Amino acid sequence: MSSSALGNEPQHTTQPPNHPAPHHPKPASAAWIALLVLLGAELLNMLDQSVVLTALPAIQESTDAGPAAVQWLTTGYSLPVAVGLITGGRLGDIFGRRRILLIGTVVFTTASLLCGLAAGPGVLIGARVLQGVGVALMIPQVLATLHVAFEGQNRSTAFGLYGAVLSLANVLGPVMGGLLTEADLFGLSWRPIFLVNVPVGLAVFLLGRRFIPESTVRKADRLDLTGMLLSALAVVLIVFPLTEGHLHHWPLWCFALLAAGFIVLGVFLRHQKCKQDNAPLVPLSLFQGRPFSGGVSAQLMLGLLCGLFFMTWTLYLQRGLGMSPFHAALAFVLLSVGELAGATVAARSGGRFARRLPQAGALIALAAMAAYGLRADGGRGDLTLVAMTAPVVLIGFGLGMVGGPLADLSLARVPHEDAGAASGLFNTAMHLGIALGTALTALVFFATTGGSPDAGLHRDAFVNVLWWDGALLALMWALMFCLPKHATNQAD
Repeated sequence: MSSSALGNEPQHTTQPPNHPAPHHPKPASAAWIALLVLLGAELLNMLDQSVVLTALPAIQESTDAGPAAVQWLTTGYSLPVAVGLITGGRLGDIFGRRRILLIGTVVFTTASLLCGLAAGPGVLIGARVLQGVGVALMIPQVLATLHVAFEGQNRSTAFGLYGAVLSLANVLGPVMGGLLTEADLFGLSWRPIFLVNVPVGLAVFLLGRRFIPESTVRKADRLDLTGMLLSALAVVLIVFPLTEGHLHHWPLWCFALLAAGFIVLGVFLRHQKCKQDNAPLVPLSLFQGRPFSGGVSAQLMLGLLCGLFFMTWTLYLQRGLGMSPFHAALAFVLLSVGELAGATVAARSGGRFARRLPQAGALIALAAMAAYGLRADGGRGDLTLVAMTAPVVLIGFGLGMVGGPLADLSLARVPHEDAGAASGLFNTAMHLGIALGTALTALVFFATTGGSPDAGLHRDAFVNVLWWDGALLALMWALMFCLPKHATNQAD
């Protein structure tokens, strides 16, 4: 990585028009440190989404949390993340991406400390909500800064490493949660899963302040408060019933909230159209470019696939095949190892293959899903962890080739002044897709099992899910034709 990749201050600063932004060359080592800090911030977010899952029984026991409180330990984190990503991205565009990243880090780190000190479920849920707010501020700045600060092969390498971090977090989260809880360090039980964020967050803040270059947008001098409120309300009204509906057997209020959410979304889009020349929250011109609109749609399909696959796979492994939680966790490790290998291939490609790389990954995952489906259908209850290793690793390998390049190519043609807004939209697509995928499980999985503990029904239901996932992969592959067919620094 050359020092020019991240070593110079971006030109999008708040300098007066007649005074160009000063350049302060930094050594290549500073560029590496800045990249590691950005990836560290992303890792904090990904780990905290999953690290709590393996600690939930211990948390419930020590805090006397009821089922609803346990559910809100995850929903209370994910909902403010989904709601705040678009606003968080635009805040970075206006007030400085490094500044908002550091503010978000402070909020997240403080909330993590409160989580670790919480004595009851109420304080813990409140602190989890605050963590989600911090993440919504932090995460859009990661992709936005990578987009404006890297060029050429260095850019592709940076986004490839971003994909590798996502894959690594899938392994580390559940494993760390289990190990730290079992270790019972200093008699703290589950609390270290949150307290470990404090020194890491402090390091991200101190190193980020020193090494990450600031970038802002001169023309975006105010925030669209009406747009912010409308977008947040629309996301809440859509994501909340999708997340909660299957738990309450889809009562009427879920559909009422969804309808209201789409109405508010229409009002929001109308408002943004009227403000396109007056600092809108979301520049609708972003969707005029095929790479971004196609990439966001592909990201939505990826989120849908993840929301549908991972929940049903866990149930299939333990209820359909009778695996212990430990052996089911090993299956997830196999998938994540494959993901990490695929992301490593993507990082080392240097962007040479452009859209062909994530498309190849989608086809590999599709073929592996089909092989897994045939094996699961034929093997019935005799399918062992060893027998499923090849298709599971290949599914992970294919998906690992998608994440980083998809983000890189989707943002490739986005103007630097809109990088934060685009990053927020891109991340929101994933969260909305996961919510939709989770809701879809009621139709394609639970409709088959009918709440029965019968192993055969769980196996049949999961085979059905695999065909749905295959269709989503095929659609994602087709949408990737909208991405640049050459390297990101070349014309389409």
